[in-house]
Amino acid sequence: MRGQNTWSYHPYRPLLIDVGEIYICRVAPTETAIHLEWLSEKTDFSVFYRTRGAERFIRFCDTQEHACDITGLAPETEYEFFVSSGEAKSRVRLARCGKSVGTTVNYLHPEDEAYAFSGRYLCSPSLLRHPDGYLLASMDLFEGEEAQNLTLIFRSDDDGATWHYVSELMPCFWGKLFLHRGELYMLACSTEYGDLLIGKSLDGGKTFGAPVALLRGGGGKNGQIGVHKNPQNMICHGGRLYGTLEWGSWKNREFGHAAMVMSCDENADLLIPENWHFSAPLKFDHFLPELADLPQKTMTIEGTLAVSPEGKLLNIMRFGRYNTAIAYEVNTADPDAPLRFAHLIPFSANYSKFTVKKDPVTGYYYTVGTRVYSPDNLRARNLLSLMRSQNLQEWEVVTDLLDYRHADSALVGFQYVDFEIEGEDLIFLSRTAINGAHNFHDANYSTFHRVKNFRTAPLLT
Repeated sequence: MRGQNTWSYHPYRPLLIDVGEIYICRVAPTETAIHLEWLSEKTDFSVFYRTRGAERFIRFCDTQEHACDITGLAPETEYEFFVSSGEAKSRVRLARCGKSVGTTVNYLHPEDEAYAFSGRYLCSPSLLRHPDGYLLASMDLFEGEEAQNLTLIFRSDDDGATWHYVSELMPCFWGKLFLHRGELYMLACSTEYGDLLIGKSLDGGKTFGAPVALLRGGGGKNGQIGVHKNPQNMICHGGRLYGTLEWGSWKNREFGHAAMVMSCDENADLLIPENWHFSAPLKFDHFLPELADLPQKTMTIEGTLAVSPEGKLLNIMRFGRYNTAIAYEVNTADPDAPLRFAHLIPFSANYSKFTVKKDPVTGYYYTVGTRVYSPDNLRARNLLSLMRSQNLQEWEVVTDLLDYRHADSALVGFQYVDFEIEGEDLIFLSRTAINGAHNFHDANYSTFHRVKNFRTAPLLT
């Protein structure tokens, strides 16, 4: 066994952990079928399935393809399945037939142990349109107290109608795919509160060179602090490339998370750590009299960058007060200086990660946010809305895209959306919990959606 100088795998095979000689790389259930795809150098396969817990597996078909749709299944029913070729077999995988939303990029049953070495749930949606025309989507595997260090990448060549597996990154968590000067990068952490990593792909995400560490993290265990981030847009402003992050941990009792930005000369090599600057972490303080009742460890995380109509670079953050976001101003004259408190923003999607982007056509700022609709249920994530603002201060709901207020908010969630504006449409990727999810937070789907005519007559398809 030789050492490796790479970040990407096809697939990643942990030592002494069986991921199957045949590797099922994508699962997408519908109400009455399960679509599966696999990787193998073999050419003749048999697909087997059974109702979960049944005595025997049923041979569904023989095929020379590397994909299959197991059809004729019962809705709201769980199934086990595997693929074989001679003595070679895949792991037995799990799926539940049932209704979802949008187009399934990937699915993971909450009790499927295929990625248990990293996690059991799909997180951190990241979406982009590659200059060569196709779409790329990434997501990581998370579970509290687990390693949380594997990311999966998928590709669509038909504008999101169908998806297929591309590669895996290890270690990679909280990752964001982004383009700079037409080249593809991934910015991520090695694990929760781990090192901040960046790497580049020259072949559209199939392979990434070895990442470099830009900032060392503390790990976040037992209250220790380190790097926290989320998949947010990178933004060029005043000749520099900026991104957001935080320093801290949920278990840190003193201040939780302190807000930061990172930046680099837009003409510099992004893979040289010394080219990056990090603002000094800013702990939350009681900046205004109306904030005096909030604890020191008030949530300020997952900031999104936007340039205000006045030309100020703002870091707008998820904030631990009902219907309120907090905005910090970036000191663009000094990349090492801490952020400065700017103002509070009335904002009804502040209890989950959100991204703000400016529409180049109208000048409006848009977000696809998980809207809080009741002060008695701040954790609910079953209402996803398209919102806009002319000034980053006053926000209006354009339309509700996924309204599942009729469903159990403990089990259904649409969250951490990453989106792109494309002509008359807006496309987005959602961390989706539905159809038998462990809970609203621990998502079992990554789903793709398109909002047609989002500026005038929004229609979710």
